[in-house]
Amino acid sequence: MRRLATVLVFLLARSAGAAPPAAPPTDGWRPYAVRDEIAPRSWTEREASGALVLALAGRGDDAVDGRWAREVAVVPGRDYAFRAAYRAERVASPARSVLARIVWLDAKDAPLRPMEYPIVAPSPAPDGWTAVAGVYRAPAEAQRARLELHLRWTADGEVRWKDADFREAAPPPARLVRLATVHHRPRDTASPQESRERFTALVEQAAARGADIVCLPEGITAAGNGLSYAQAAEAVPGPTTAFLGALARRLHVWIVAGLYERAGGRLYNTAVLVGRDGTLAGRYRKMSLPDEEIEGGITPGSDTPVFDTDFGRVGLMICWDSSYPEVARSLAARGAEVILMPIAGGVEALVQARAVENQVHVVASGYDFRSGIFDRRGERIADAKGDPDVLVAEVDLARPTVWPWIGFWGARIAHEAPAWAPARP
Repeated sequence: MRRLATVLVFLLARSAGAAPPAAPPTDGWRPYAVRDEIAPRSWTEREASGALVLALAGRGDDAVDGRWAREVAVVPGRDYAFRAAYRAERVASPARSVLARIVWLDAKDAPLRPMEYPIVAPSPAPDGWTAVAGVYRAPAEAQRARLELHLRWTADGEVRWKDADFREAAPPPARLVRLATVHHRPRDTASPQESRERFTALVEQAAARGADIVCLPEGITAAGNGLSYAQAAEAVPGPTTAFLGALARRLHVWIVAGLYERAGGRLYNTAVLVGRDGTLAGRYRKMSLPDEEIEGGITPGSDTPVFDTDFGRVGLMICWDSSYPEVARSLAARGAEVILMPIAGGVEALVQARAVENQVHVVASGYDFRSGIFDRRGERIADAKGDPDVLVAEVDLARPTVWPWIGFWGARIAHEAPAWAPARP
């Protein structure tokens, strides 16, 4: 009799035009939105391998905000590894609209702050899926974790999530790197060669103290010799990169230095990155030019490349770039963990701001700017005391800077920054 009543209710609902009941949650996942009126469309698929795919899509209104969610038990104080992968279509800003989150819950199901935001890979894998991962320690009050796979703020975009996994794991290993910078202004030199050679002993001192990477100042080939930008300019690769390459290879360190580059009829204020093996690993052409450089015939650069080293991903910027947020923001959005900045002079508060707002370490080497190494809180962890001076600081790139209530802010920036800010590719 009960079965007959159920069938009759179903048939009456269909005859009235009502939709059939939603399919039950799959593998413990359920769709959820804080308000029904902004809930995205949600459905599940299965790959040929049988792997579960969780899909979300907009409904024509960019107010959409929802997620797939699943809760799992945790043991306080233990470490857990999260991983998943997504593929987005027609989403203008995946950095803002697609994210994963871990919400710790106490015994009363109350959310604990801070939440965790697994890190999104800088670029998709060859198969088109972008990895999202992280390892986190369950707080002392946590009893469960709510895993969330989000889509938000896209009118017609879609995202598919797969391979979501959360399990106990070993804590992540440390990633220690010894950052170094020098403080020195060459004086009374006769040539670009003599100017750059004044830095040899300082790089040797940094290497002797275990430095992995050493930052030199802006325009080292013109410092102390009175040459104009055009007179000091050279090709890249060229004499200075060859000199730095031999030094880097002999000392087995990475070196960053500023010089003036000639490329055809153009002049650039350039920072070069030289690898431990002496090869030219990359260059950055200064984008933000003060009027004296414009009047001196310098052309601005047009790109913010990042470079993978054996200790992490780095970006380069130069002097006046520190006065504006865009270059540092773009570098951080592309995954830079450390920004190395040759500088002549500048405002320290702005350099600190670039470190804080992007949650990166900044290594500055200057003349009129007091050279230093800044952590993610914008604090000097190494400070020049005079000229010459060599500064070395060891940092753990795997150790997040945790802010009260905010948590690991570095993982949240791309998700919460304004839509017009540079975002990850």
